[in-house]
Amino acid sequence: MLRSRATLSILVAATTALLTSGTAEATADQPLPSAIFRATHNSYSGNVAGAKNSIAYQLDHGIRFLELDIHDNGYATNHDYSIGHDSPGHQVDHSGNPASNLLRDWLDVIDGWSAQHPAAAPIVVALDIKDDLTDNTSYAAGNLAALNDELTAAFGPRLYRAKDYPATPPTVDQLRGRVLPLLSGDGKTRTLYKRDIGSNPAVAINSSGQVVEVHDSGAGVLWYWTGQYGADGRVTWLRHGRYDTGITPAVTLNDNGDLVEVHQSQNATTLWSHAGHVNQDGEITWSASSQYDNGVLPTVRFTDATHVREIHRSQNNSQNWTWNGTLNGMSVAWSGNAKTSDARYDKTTSTSGTSRVHVWTGADGPTPSQTLRVDTDRFAGDRIRYQQTAFDEFQQGNSAELQQGALFYAAPAGESGFITAARQAGRLVRGWDFDSAGDATDPLANYPATNHPYDTWYQDLLTQRGAVE
Repeated sequence: MLRSRATLSILVAATTALLTSGTAEATADQPLPSAIFRATHNSYSGNVAGAKNSIAYQLDHGIRFLELDIHDNGYATNHDYSIGHDSPGHQVDHSGNPASNLLRDWLDVIDGWSAQHPAAAPIVVALDIKDDLTDNTSYAAGNLAALNDELTAAFGPRLYRAKDYPATPPTVDQLRGRVLPLLSGDGKTRTLYKRDIGSNPAVAINSSGQVVEVHDSGAGVLWYWTGQYGADGRVTWLRHGRYDTGITPAVTLNDNGDLVEVHQSQNATTLWSHAGHVNQDGEITWSASSQYDNGVLPTVRFTDATHVREIHRSQNNSQNWTWNGTLNGMSVAWSGNAKTSDARYDKTTSTSGTSRVHVWTGADGPTPSQTLRVDTDRFAGDRIRYQQTAFDEFQQGNSAELQQGALFYAAPAGESGFITAARQAGRLVRGWDFDSAGDATDPLANYPATNHPYDTWYQDLLTQRGAVE
């Protein structure tokens, strides 16, 4: 009995020590949200703003949270984002760092260091997005699919994707040698990463599991998503972009990846069509649009590999009309226009074998009622959105949409109430501009992001709180 009481006393004391300010908070094998890490603010600025030195030097000295501010200026020319505070190159310290401002060069430095230090605690790479990327209307223009691919290419097997984060938090030791990407900065961009909105969605799937979704913005702009129906019965969305103006689009897809799209003009009752082809990477090569009739609410289906049938309603009454189309490369020849008693096709549902996709709009918790959603034969209610490669940061004052499901929280270091509440709720919390011992909270932010990481007060505080390296 005495031995049991002694053991209990030791356990209680140990637990108390872990929760008490001024002591090492836990071991390296603790759950990730319980750990403390050294972190820098505007890490790229080195000694230009603060005293941080190069990225490699920071990593060598235990920094495990790096912040890179990025811009899309010049993306069309550089095919990359650029580092800088107010603009590309602003407050960038190139001493010991890449000579260029291109994001990929800076990510390569982090990846190279990580590859050489596989036992290091996980590195968070926060991309503070300084420009609104929602107006980048294609992959080639640098939308979020392009950013996802850049992260994947840069870190390869070391990348730890947000979509893989389990319900039970992993331990620090389980994540050693991994890199966790985090989106910060522009709120519109971070919101679009989590969901998309639109009106009048339509979908098509073929025998290879290729999926094409089209919709209008509700304001006369036409957008597409492409994806892949997987063995797990879910659609992985690959590419996203703007392709025309108009409303009420519909789409059909054959087994070769060829598609025919039809839509109504925004401010008139003219009907237009596109041909296209879904490439291996999910991008669509589109033909120019051409008018084929007048009417409203067009729908279309392939009847064989090269022939389609279109059914729409008259702009004047409830009469439906039909056209036959022949696909020849990237153009459609329309013929056989006639009245029909057949109903218009259900453009929101498409099947191939046992695979089925259905698209619709509806709120998902705090998201708008125009949120684009997808059901399959095995899952219901998934969002149509970018692959969740990066984690999406929730900052003080952000919307409920950004808070929903967020693991990473952030605020200025002086916002002690926000930081402590988030820590107590089990979130991973960053306090930026952590430049005084007086900014310390209990519990301390997981990532106290400082401009002076080698100052004695910071080193002593982080050592005292058990910072993990």
